[in-house]
Amino acid sequence: MAKKVSVTPLHDRVIVKADAAEEKSSGGIIIPDTAKESSLLIKIISGTVVAAGPGKKDEPVTVKAGNTVLYGKYAGTEIQIDGQDYLIMRESDILAIV
Repeated sequence: MAKKVSVTPLHDRVIVKADAAEEKSSGGIIIPDTAKESSLLIKIISGTVVAAGPGKKDEPVTVKAGNTVLYGKYAGTEIQIDGQDYLIMRESDILAIV
């Protein structure tokens, strides 16, 4: 379960704790740092929702704290809360709930 944060996002914003990057492929091949940052690959990254806003008028937020979600590599803005790194993004930047 995700750690509770002291910040409450507004409207349709969500705070996500990113999962650690994979070091090996499913076949056991070690992925070098240069391949991890390749701009030619479209990366989908997973993370855990730690806080979610109430949503917009007539559009409640569908994700909740504890959900594991998938989002694009460049989604959200990096923030630091109590020394921990998080992402804050709109709910529309989330691609799926796992």
